[in-house]
This record gives sequence, C-alpha cells and structure tokens, in this order.
Amino acid sequence: MSTGEHGRADGAGRLLAGRYRVTAALGRGGMGVVWKAVDEVLGREVAVKELRTYTDAAGPELADLQLRMRREARAAARVRHPGVISVHDIAQVDGRPIIVMELVDGPSLDDVLRESGPLDPGEAAGIGAKVMDALAAAHRAGVLHRDVKPGNILLDRSGRVVLTDFGIATMDDPGDGSATHLTRSGELVGSLDYLSPERAQGADPGPASDIWALGATLYAAVEGSSPFRRTSTFSTLTAIVTEPLPESRRAGSLAPVLQRLMDKRPESRPEAGQARELLQAVADTGGADTPTSSLRGPAAPPRARRRSAASPRYRPGSGPRSRARPYLTRA
Repeated sequence: MSTGEHGRADGAGRLLAGRYRVTAALGRGGMGVVWKAVDEVLGREVAVKELRTYTDAAGPELADLQLRMRREARAAARVRHPGVISVHDIAQVDGRPIIVMELVDGPSLDDVLRESGPLDPGEAAGIGAKVMDALAAAHRAGVLHRDVKPGNILLDRSGRVVLTDFGIATMDDPGDGSATHLTRSGELVGSLDYLSPERAQGADPGPASDIWALGATLYAAVEGSSPFRRTSTFSTLTAIVTEPLPESRRAGSLAPVLQRLMDKRPESRPEAGQARELLQAVADTGGADTPTSSLRGPAAPPRARRRSAASPRYRPGSGPRSRARPYLTRA
C-alpha cells in the first residue's frame, strides 16, 4: 500500500471507541485506513486500523471483511514474539471493527529500498534472520503469514525488526467458530512477486510458503528487484513455477542461502528455525564470500562490497530517515 499519505490530517480530532483520538492518516488501502492516534486512557500513541464503509457492499461481503479484520487481530495477537506487531485492542466503531496496535518508529524495508537502493548482503541477512525468527514463532503458534514482503517488514530505530500485516494470515484454529480458510477456491491472495510455486499452482500454503516469500524478499533487498517479476500476471506465475532462480550478482555468501529458501520443492526448504541460523551465519560474517560449513552449495564469486556515499543505509537511530510507522494494511 502506498505510504504517500503519511502525516495527512484527514479525520484528525475524531474519537474512536471513546478513547483513541485521531491525529493523522498514516495510510489507506482497499480494505481500510490506518490512523495515527493517541490513547487518551493510557496516554500513548498508537496506530488504529479502521474498516472502510462500503455502501455498495452486500451484507455477506461486509460480514466477510469484518471477520477478516477480527481474524487479523487474533493472528497477530496469538504470536508472542518481539518481532511481531503488538495488538493492543479490538473494538467497534459504528458497527465496524477497529484494530489498535503499536506505532513502530521507523520505515519499512520497502521504503529503505526505494529511497536508498539495495542492501549489502550482511545487512539483508541480519534483517532476514530476525524476520525468520518471528516466522518460526508464528509457525509454532499455528499461524501462516502468507504475505511476507518488503512493505510488511518495519525497521524500528532501536534496531528491532517487526513483521506486520496479518490481514490474510491463516490459523490452525481461528477460535471464532468460522472456517480456517476465508479465501475462495482458486483465489490468489498476497503479493504476486513473493508468491511461492505451490501457491502459484493453487495448492494450499504451508510454513514453507512463508520461507519462500522471505527468500524472495531478501533477494529483492540485495539485487534491487524481485527474482521472477515479469510483464504480466501469467508470465510472472509461469516464471515462479518453471524458471530457475536468476543468478545473484550482489548476494555474496547470501546467494546459497537464497537458493535453499527458494527451492521449488517446499519439502526441500529449511524450516524457519534452521533458516534463521543460516541467515545469521551470513550476517555474522558481514555477507563476505567466506566459506561457511552450514551453507551447502557453491558460493557466489567474490565481489567487492561498495556503498555509495550518496545512498546512506538505514541505521537504527539514523534521525530524519526514521519515521513513526504503523502496521499498515495491504490494499
């Protein structure tokens, strides 16, 4: 979702659920709007996601959207991990649900890549290791994220990395008496660029699908574009399913890890815990082409790591680059 509306004052002054005072609009999507607000009971800033009103939406469709938002809050709240967005409250405003969550002080990975270009392999691996640890916790809790991508990874100024947007997540037991899956048969959900081969072919996702998505995210972080993006939906899906992973030019010792995370066969990908160890090993060496016993497969040829002085990287506490950013919903 576009973040260009950051700081707009639309809706400023509204009091939601009797305690959350809106101060600005932080983002909008097809499903809802995210507000920056102050919790007047606890005296802290929060992000509030509010379901949009669809005057032309049929009753069942609106009920489905409401169920999705409640499911979204449950999924995020079920995973107790510092790398997963914290949900504070869920309430009703004019018959529509709102989700109240923490306000993360920092940009998304997508913001950083768009503004400063690709990351060094060590940086990308360090971020990836933290997100993979969060995914491991989610998978242990029976939650599949299903939409891991650069826009859903927030980089707090403290150095914390936060996985956000559980809007299309699935759970083993939703806890609301509804079906486990809300998606209609044959419907593709999530960002096409980061879709795994099994999901591209219509199969039910599993934990390995999240592993692929993070691998594709890290590939985009170091190479500058997602690995299988093509000119149309069909050609992109075909490339995901049939074409080999393009050779890395900048990934260094991260390259063999990306190969493993994006194995076409889901059963051949490492589980999240093992994948975190592989990524952390790369981060610990700074992404240099140093042989690592835990990385199987040929390493990429040595390349000098360079950084343009005109494109400073994001660092925790980097001042003007860091902005208060909420858990933003996808369109």
